[in-house]
Amino acid sequence: MTQEIEIKPIVELTAKAADELKLYLQRQGKPEAALRIFVTAGGCSGLSYGMVVDDKLTDDDYVITKDGARIAVDRSSAPFIAGSVVDYKAEKLMGGGFVVNNPNAVSTCGCGESFKTA
Repeated sequence: MTQEIEIKPIVELTAKAADELKLYLQRQGKPEAALRIFVTAGGCSGLSYGMVVDDKLTDDDYVITKDGARIAVDRSSAPFIAGSVVDYKAEKLMGGGFVVNNPNAVSTCGCGESFKTA
């Protein structure tokens, strides 16, 4: 008897984020590119998120696709953001854009771009 298991992607992308990402990449003239999300040391909480448009993906990337929008995560960043949900928040007083809702973060900075894991 075979047992089916569901394998979840490293990160998930909300429908709103997928729509906004496709629009953003169209405006950049790179509709086939991906939004690369990575983690670096730094920031006031110890680790920081980075995001760039990338059209040069490698075999070492995890690529997540939703409704035609793609996110790439490198293998060294994956453990820090595994299980995260990438969303899009409309412009507000402190700005808007793509945000990472990370279940691995035990504390975050007020700006939302820096975090600490256990």
